[in-house]
Amino acid sequence: MSLPDKRDKQTDNSYLLFKYASLGGQLIVSLGLAVFAGIKADKWLKISFPLLGWLLPLLVLIVILYKIVKDTAPKK
Repeated sequence: MSLPDKRDKQTDNSYLLFKYASLGGQLIVSLGLAVFAGIKADKWLKISFPLLGWLLPLLVLIVILYKIVKDTAPKK
């Protein structure tokens, strides 16, 4: 029985770093696009209260949090 190689552990750590960094980047970009689209849609629909500016990012946040939970859950 051999001990785990230090290089394998570093590879696993860098894989996890890139995985979670990409999830964070995806979250930031998606929320930014949702806010931008919501504000533009509010102006286009001439809604005085920024309803879509709040609802679209909330919807995107719910979907991305679901995806994060699904992707990071332990595999059976």
